[in-house]
Amino acid sequence: MKIDRLVSIIMVLLDKERIGAQELADMFEVSPRTIYRDIDTINMAGIPIRSIAGVGGGFEIMPKYKIDKNVFSTADLSAILMGLSSLSDMIRGNEVINALAKVKSFIPADQANDIELKTNQICIDVSTWIGSQNTQSYLEMIKTALEDCRLVSFEYIAHHGKKTKRTVEPYQLVLKSGHWYFHGYCLMRNDFRLFRLSRISNLHMEKEKFTPREYRKPVLDFAETLNAMQTPIKIRIHNSIMDRVLDYCAYEHFSPDGAEYYLVDFPFIENEYYFDLLLGFGDKCECLEPLSIRDKMKRRIHDVAAIYEN
Repeated sequence: MKIDRLVSIIMVLLDKERIGAQELADMFEVSPRTIYRDIDTINMAGIPIRSIAGVGGGFEIMPKYKIDKNVFSTADLSAILMGLSSLSDMIRGNEVINALAKVKSFIPADQANDIELKTNQICIDVSTWIGSQNTQSYLEMIKTALEDCRLVSFEYIAHHGKKTKRTVEPYQLVLKSGHWYFHGYCLMRNDFRLFRLSRISNLHMEKEKFTPREYRKPVLDFAETLNAMQTPIKIRIHNSIMDRVLDYCAYEHFSPDGAEYYLVDFPFIENEYYFDLLLGFGDKCECLEPLSIRDKMKRRIHDVAAIYEN
């Protein structure tokens, strides 16, 4: 894992006056090109590493720059430990355990209790309450495929329940809005796609490797697009579902309507997802306006009732 490798490279450079790119590449079982990228990352983090060309050359921390365990503040170490601990709960492996151990080695004895207290002040648990039991094993398999540049194949449930078989070059794991995804190049679509892990089944890592292509990161921020698409509708809700509605709109959109109800300006897009969302609130929610949306809700409720009548 990259953070583990970066911390390890820094520690190697602290122990050795100078070391070559190939030696580092052999040590961490990556390409020299990856080592050069890691060195650039460490430089951007503020630790100046220079490259010496020729026989006996290599990388070294600039002599006038001194780094020791005190380079990390209590807040720095707490933040690093917090992030690594939350990651290790879902993506297990020796590299995360080693990274945790190495970061903990930077903690001065007289600050250990303070850092442990600060680390425990925020808990980041990315595991799901309920849902697919395969998420953790799938995460570990995809992580291995990412490291080894191995193809993965699986069955995928897309929109409207359509099931397809995919073979994909994996490039990135993504945690977005409490859901895990992975981004990769789909050989069936001949393009990059974002796949949600909960919609994947029969995941397999293939023996076949691939040569990484020029990578395009996924677009993950749709705030502007959603704001342009959403239109406020007026709904009336019982206070018993207020907590659920607050997941989708801010408190300032609520106004009291008697002792037990609220009127809400609810951000709405006229598609199946949003109609299903309103239906999910059951009899504790009524769409008041516009009438066109109210009429479509009535038709959907009638269709649901008809299933049970038959």
